Amino acid sequence: MDSGAQRVSAELPPLLRVYEDGLVERLVGSGFVPATLNDPQTGVSSKDVLISPESAVSARLYLPKLTCNRRKLPILVYFRGGAFCIESAFSFLDHRYLNILVNEANVVAVFVEYRRAPEHLLPVAYDDCWAALEWVSSHSVGRGANYEPWLTDYADFDRIFLGGDSAGGNIVHNVAMRARAQSLPHNVRVRGALPIPVSTNREKGALQERSFGISNTELRFHSG
Repeated sequence: MDSGAQRVSAELPPLLRVYEDGLVERLVGSGFVPATLNDPQTGVSSKDVLISPESAVSARLYLPKLTCNRRKLPILVYFRGGAFCIESAFSFLDHRYLNILVNEANVVAVFVEYRRAPEHLLPVAYDDCWAALEWVSSHSVGRGANYEPWLTDYADFDRIFLGGDSAGGNIVHNVAMRARAQSLPHNVRVRGALPIPVSTNREKGALQERSFGISNTELRFHSG
């Protein structure tokens, strides 16, 4: 090894590598893309919002092409896959998939950008996603602090659903159980959850059919 090269302290192949100086190299995952207004394929619009300045939890919101019928739409709070450590709510594959999903399901989607391992081990991802659900629920009584008009103007808070693929399916389960045991703002209730959705290939616009979790003790890397 070149004496000037950084030494690997831990790795989780084929996903990522951690160097002694703390640098994390993610080995797989699609590149980031910006939010779009009126996606040319689906007509879906999206934008990015900051949920918590303290934790930097954020989300990409999706709104289907609106019709003359202004009936309010169900809310889908969605959690991405990626083994808790790769991909992002802003990644190309996820952005394309959410455009297709929102168009076909006709929902307002909140795609949560939770903090990733190994910089932030569980239960951080669970707490971030719970905070995002609390933020969504807080809009049910109108325009409060840090409000988002796409939620207050277009969303039906009597129809909030959770969804996620892969690691996101694990988060769905955790957040749904927490919602059962702990009250959301203004007594908003989650109406349904999809921890292991049907279909097979997200790259073709379908949910993946698998779910798993990583605990602090399990997320230990082998020396490189």
